[in-house]
Amino acid sequence: MTVHILADSASDLPIDFFETNSVSFIPLSVHIKGKDYQDLLTVHPKDVYNAMREGEVVKTSQASPLYLKELFTDLAKRKLSCLYVAFSSELSGTYQTAMMIRNEVVEEFPDFELKIIDTKCASLGFGLAVKYAVELASSGTTLPELETSVKKYCTKIEHIFTVDNLEYLARGGRISKASAFVGGLLNIKPLLHVEDGKLVPLEKIRGRKKVFRRIIELMNERGKGLQHQTIAISHGDDEEAALEMKSLIEEAFSPREVYINMVGSVIGAHSGPGTLAIFFLNEEK
Repeated sequence: MTVHILADSASDLPIDFFETNSVSFIPLSVHIKGKDYQDLLTVHPKDVYNAMREGEVVKTSQASPLYLKELFTDLAKRKLSCLYVAFSSELSGTYQTAMMIRNEVVEEFPDFELKIIDTKCASLGFGLAVKYAVELASSGTTLPELETSVKKYCTKIEHIFTVDNLEYLARGGRISKASAFVGGLLNIKPLLHVEDGKLVPLEKIRGRKKVFRRIIELMNERGKGLQHQTIAISHGDDEEAALEMKSLIEEAFSPREVYINMVGSVIGAHSGPGTLAIFFLNEEK
């Protein structure tokens, strides 16, 4: 029996990926101008970026407990064997809430098989883990084998982020307004990465061209077998920058594929327009 995969919208995969691969979709919540929206279902990332450019402070919250309860109950009634590949517990309460709801549903349906993985990943780094889970599930991998393999895969995923405008990190309280102001004057572009599920500053670099060159250097230092990989790039409504980065990556490493998609509403609400993120493996699969 094929394992049924679940994933949430912080994976930054397009909605048609979920439909095409029969993956259950769990939206996180986005709050704009006093209204609540479901990520990708009732709000598009472009709407979020446009609101931010107009000065709006966009807030986000975890997946709805009611949504999770209804979904898990439906899957339990259908007697499906399931794996939920979830957003990093360090960046959202969705994983913890899902575990709580799972336990409630198992009390009512003791035979329900649902494993939940804390990927410690974000954006398309998380998306790569979801794609890997789908690939393994389609080959008939059992639930215990799938859980073990996907957990191991997640530990190999590297995240390298940069933001174009420090103002958005300041709005969300990630850095001080003074730091954002000085950084803007000096054209400082921070590089960040994910460490044990948390977003952690790595370096500060002046100018975008230098940032791009440094990303290639970091990929060379940290990556392994990049020519055999699918490398992912997500962008904050800046496809031009993503395509420029893709060209540099192809020239440097000739990977199997470079996959590009927009940074979704939930992560984009904190990082802002102009964000660029690159994801790859530091070991072979």
